[in-house]
Amino acid sequence: MTRDGPADADPAAAGLVPAGLGHAEALAAIHAAAFPPDAAWGPQVMALQLGLPGGFGWIDPRGGMILARVAADEAEILTLAVAADARRCGLGRTLLATAMHTAEGRGARMMFLEVASRNAPARMLYERAGFTEVGRRRRYYPGGDDALVLRADLISRDTP
Repeated sequence: MTRDGPADADPAAAGLVPAGLGHAEALAAIHAAAFPPDAAWGPQVMALQLGLPGGFGWIDPRGGMILARVAADEAEILTLAVAADARRCGLGRTLLATAMHTAEGRGARMMFLEVASRNAPARMLYERAGFTEVGRRRRYYPGGDDALVLRADLISRDTP
């Protein structure tokens, strides 16, 4: 992870708020604005994910959210969503970088996620953040799309 991007910025200065159980409705609303109805997570799922051991999240009131968790030295992005009308202004990049920085601060050395193989904008976001493909789950998503399993190292480059 580079040290010159939004991950080093203060999340509050970037407009991000740590997501807690009280944000479940807002998280679900953003998710519903970003995903098709059959893929959107409701408030109960948001609360469940935040309640996982090591779970955390960030919300951007302009229409973005991310949920992740840390277990031992690994982290996983559970979901990242940016509402359609809030895209292409850096929210996804800032949310991802902040989650990576948070996970690293909690002891994670690597981060994983899954993304639909046909989701070119998300794949580009993740590639620019240093994620590479380490696996594939064939026909994982409704409609038959493959899930790409991606990984990024979180260890600071300036760490000896």
